Amino acid sequence: MFPQSVFPDSAEVDSQGELILGGCKASDLAAEYGTPVYVLDEDTLRARCRSFIDEFRKIYPATSVSYACKAYINPILAKLFLEEGMGFDVVSGGELATTVSAGIPMDEVYFHGNNKTPQELEEALEHSIGWVVVDSFHEIELLDRLAGEAGKTQDILIRVSPGVDPHTHEYTTTGILDSKFGFSIQTGHAAEAIRLGLAAKNLNLHGLHFHLGSPIFELEPYRVAVDLVLRFAAQFREEGLELQRFSPGGGFAISYKREDEPPAVSDYAEAIISTMTETCQDLGMELPSLVIEPGRAIIGPAGVALYRVGAIKDVPGVRKFVSVDGGMGDNIRPALYQAEYEVLAANKANQELVEKVTIAGKYCESGDLLATDVMMPKLEAGDLLAIPAAGAYCPSMASTYNMNPKPPMVLVKDGKSRLIRRRETYQDLLHLDLV
Repeated sequence: MFPQSVFPDSAEVDSQGELILGGCKASDLAAEYGTPVYVLDEDTLRARCRSFIDEFRKIYPATSVSYACKAYINPILAKLFLEEGMGFDVVSGGELATTVSAGIPMDEVYFHGNNKTPQELEEALEHSIGWVVVDSFHEIELLDRLAGEAGKTQDILIRVSPGVDPHTHEYTTTGILDSKFGFSIQTGHAAEAIRLGLAAKNLNLHGLHFHLGSPIFELEPYRVAVDLVLRFAAQFREEGLELQRFSPGGGFAISYKREDEPPAVSDYAEAIISTMTETCQDLGMELPSLVIEPGRAIIGPAGVALYRVGAIKDVPGVRKFVSVDGGMGDNIRPALYQAEYEVLAANKANQELVEKVTIAGKYCESGDLLATDVMMPKLEAGDLLAIPAAGAYCPSMASTYNMNPKPPMVLVKDGKSRLIRRRETYQDLLHLDLV
């Protein structure tokens, strides 16, 4: 049975058993652009943007939705997200440069990161970025000095760590005490940061931000953390903290496997907004504007990676390896996070699943496995495999390990495809090296 829940909205299987994405045959896309190739469905991207904006704003109109660029960004996608009314959350000078190149207004761009360099902060100030989310004592001092030298007053939020466990992978848990991100409430560092932010001559502290981790399949961590951080903020009203902006970050989950059941966007909205409203009323606080930062939840479900089957190696009594022409170089998540994906034979989607195989990549690492012990139809060299829910973090974390060029990215809609990132060439790989 076709696992529609993990594929883009437009995905279907035709009568010949071929995967169709955005009205385009997977085999045609593979023939035109080569493999591996990442396919993004435009309708799904736009629908996800609208879902977050609509579901949050219908409960709480004073909500800003900022796309978390670390999931993946390029100029064409930035323009698309801007068309849908999104703001932007960047975490590096490169992501900032991408938004600048796309002509994104800077007033709703937030700059995150635990160790922004002086150059990155200077670039942010030069482009009059809307917000800097301050993450260390070093940064408070540095940004205050750089803003003064630039003759500017920079609006900031302070990132606090509430000490709430979101029950996700340890590498993607960010809101606990043992994390490199944010000022810990428990240690007193968050209180000290607020006082320094209020005292800084060239900084304008508007509110607080936190981020629990990703992906978060539970609602309770949001409720607990929102209440905790708001009660913490209320302690500083008499010292001058007016909580004008409040952000619980992102971390919204998506389905990677057909059995996954992430909360609906409306459920996230209700949990966050109802808690914020009730806690502010209880504390006698004015309601702040709300900022949320979906990334994975926007682009993840829109993306499908297509691979071509090559060598097949059957190790009797152990496992059958089916190797493809990509792997950990374009999708590090299985090796790094033990992430699990569905795998579909894109040219044999209507055939019976008859054998258990492991999908291996082409990189020179034994751990380069995209999927382990998955049921597939009888596969042969030349078959086309599709891995869905691949839009987030796969392309942005891609590498050129083993000197393999990164794959292209294609946007599909209404039977037409558009190249939005070309495949790297060997010349691209070599052009920075000196000879």
